[in-house]
Amino acid sequence: MSTLYTVHNVLIQCFFMLVTQQPVFRRFWYPVMPRQQLNGGPQAFDLLGEPLVLWLDEADQAAAVRDRCCHRTAKLSLGKVDQGRICCPYHGWEFNGKGDCVKVPQLQPECAIPANYRVDAYRCQERYGYVWVCLEDPLIDIPNIEEADDLNYRLIQEFYEPWQCAGLRVMENELDLAHPTFVHTNTFGSEEHPTPDELEITETDWGIRVFGKLGVVNPELQQKNLKMGEAKTSRTLTMDWLMPFTIKLKITYPNGLEHIVVNTMTPVSDRASQWCSFVCATIPQPIPLQPM
Repeated sequence: MSTLYTVHNVLIQCFFMLVTQQPVFRRFWYPVMPRQQLNGGPQAFDLLGEPLVLWLDEADQAAAVRDRCCHRTAKLSLGKVDQGRICCPYHGWEFNGKGDCVKVPQLQPECAIPANYRVDAYRCQERYGYVWVCLEDPLIDIPNIEEADDLNYRLIQEFYEPWQCAGLRVMENELDLAHPTFVHTNTFGSEEHPTPDELEITETDWGIRVFGKLGVVNPELQQKNLKMGEAKTSRTLTMDWLMPFTIKLKITYPNGLEHIVVNTMTPVSDRASQWCSFVCATIPQPIPLQPM
């Protein structure tokens, strides 16, 4: 049982870390919102205590800048988007995705816009249906989820909701194979398997990999989903903790079906996180028709 708690010991010292006080966290990519939310106009989001506004620029690409106009600190997220530029709701100043002010309605057309008329802009990319933002020079790329680009898998958006919880505490929970019996009793947790049948933990360059096998129950609805008639089955689990707040969980069943759950706890503040989640699932083969 000692190896079961190796992961716990690695993370427990970080549970009460104030993420906004640790500059290194500003150097990672985080999914902040589904891309489709930007279709309705500018959106506000707090990342590590930094107020952001996101919108779609003239190239229909996501852009992110600080949610404070450099003129009178009005919230740009309360404004509108005009030809791909975010417009301040207070005096109409317009900014591009690089944070440069490109229009001041109060200036005469022949007057140059001073170079210091700008707001902080942040790196912004679209991946897996989410808009990802990095506040400073990134240490590593956005996590590479190979299955998301594999035609044998179907990408399904799952959860996007705020949690009053530290991201590292959720990471510890994700890697904990001793809790399903007690927490997930009504779904897959098996009283016969309070601990995993197999467990192996290794360090990676940017996190931890946990391999395990766990006996689970297979209720009627899950039997239909998995095309498996047995009331009991097992899960082979490969779990990757990708620093700082992403878990890739690959679940494989005895019949070969598998799905990958990717959860990121994007740090909003020292007390809150945004749960961003999607699934990559293999597409079950159709059941062959029986001859008449």
